[in-house]
Amino acid sequence: MKALAAGLALAAAAAVLLVPPGPRVLSAGIEARDNDYIHDLIIDGHREQTKVRQGLPAWNQPFCGFTRGNGIVVNGRKHVTIRNVTLRNIAGFAILVSNSRYITIDHVRIDNSGSVDGAGQDNTTGGILIEEGTTDFRVTNCELRNIRGNGIWTHSLYTSARNARGLFAGNRFENIGRDALQAGHATEVRVADNSGVRIGYPRGNVEPVAVDTAGNVDRSTYAGNRFRDVNGKCIDLDGFHDGEVRGNTCVGVNGYGIVMNNSNPDMQSRNVRIVDNTIDEAAYGGVFVIGDHNIVSGNKLLNLNRRHQGDPLLHSGIYLGERAERSAPARDNVIEHNEISGAADCVGGAVERNTVRANWCR
Repeated sequence: MKALAAGLALAAAAAVLLVPPGPRVLSAGIEARDNDYIHDLIIDGHREQTKVRQGLPAWNQPFCGFTRGNGIVVNGRKHVTIRNVTLRNIAGFAILVSNSRYITIDHVRIDNSGSVDGAGQDNTTGGILIEEGTTDFRVTNCELRNIRGNGIWTHSLYTSARNARGLFAGNRFENIGRDALQAGHATEVRVADNSGVRIGYPRGNVEPVAVDTAGNVDRSTYAGNRFRDVNGKCIDLDGFHDGEVRGNTCVGVNGYGIVMNNSNPDMQSRNVRIVDNTIDEAAYGGVFVIGDHNIVSGNKLLNLNRRHQGDPLLHSGIYLGERAERSAPARDNVIEHNEISGAADCVGGAVERNTVRANWCR
């Protein structure tokens, strides 16, 4: 792949400061082309000087072409690599990838980025967004600190193709206002070995999640992620099916541990393996289950129900529900070999329609 041409930097000549022998420093965003290798740059968006306030696009409009003040935009491109780049004080998205293929984002650092709408509410910006049917993408070994919106996430319109064959791995997060990671409207995405602290600070107009899901997400894996001090849920499986949630850890959860949901009409909550996860010090319950043929096994759900709730849905270690956004009675699920402490009820809800065995409750 060809390197980012000198002419690309000089296109904003007045905004370029050469600092030999270090990286180039740009104060204007750049748009990638096919086969670009963008590396060893610093992009400073001067967010506080520009005072950008912008809302969310309409339901039928992508973020690309709507959100202003982005750092790097990859729109309708292929074979683009972004490596060893620092982005700071970006009002929009630090990196926005839309309708593209074969994208690699590696060892990128993002600091103090994102903006709010006219009412001062969160508008999801600041991090790395992959949208509109982007395929074959990797976001690895990145560091994100002080992001007002989401950290790293995928998103597509309901009428668009799903994002596919992606990897979010080895990324680190600190002080993220909304979700640290989200798989939205996607298939075959692996979210693995990421870590973070203080997710959902400062908390805005939505409940933050360490690892979130949206839309229709299948054939995906969330594995080995580690988070501490989450001002919301640890893992939200809204739209997640036919996939695995394995070996994740959240300590200090100011909400529920792991929650299944079914907002998207094209999916059913089934064939999900939730195994060998640790939820420690959650405000409410450990795992909320709906749907059928799911497995919840070998999890450590410790020191739950710190809010001392009376509602069985909130104070159970594992709760087998009747519905979430839509009716989806929990049935034919296997709940076994889980260690549960702090909950008022070990396993609550529709126990009789499921296989519940060999759980250790104290």
